[in-house]
Amino acid sequence: MVLSLILTLIFFVLGIIHLNWVIGGTYGFAESLPTNESGERVLNPKKPDSAIVGLGLLFFATFYLVKSGLINFSFPNWIFTYGGWLIPGIFIFRAIGEFKYIGFFKKIKHTNFGRLDTKFYSPLCIIIGTIGILIQLF
Repeated sequence: MVLSLILTLIFFVLGIIHLNWVIGGTYGFAESLPTNESGERVLNPKKPDSAIVGLGLLFFATFYLVKSGLINFSFPNWIFTYGGWLIPGIFIFRAIGEFKYIGFFKKIKHTNFGRLDTKFYSPLCIIIGTIGILIQLF
């Protein structure tokens, strides 16, 4: 139950940050986007992109809140089965990265994003993935 609540909190905070960008907030926006060596963004998400990610993260928060048993909401069992593996898988793959700008195996490491990704973003993804797998196994 405690691990589910930890993921609920993480996903809720991340979802709110993404939805804040949709309404014009800037907190952490520039720092969350990979750049090339000359400082140009390699991703330029629009507000709908942030909305989709934010709502997805809030769904993940709800998933783990229901899984904790604190609220009773009836999802079909297959959602708990497949979702319980899919969500951690997404974050493990994010931590591994795409081998150029994102993840532990990125080549471009010395940008502001690259340093933050190595210190915070990728480790957080590994933590999320590991906790999700532990919840699924036990």
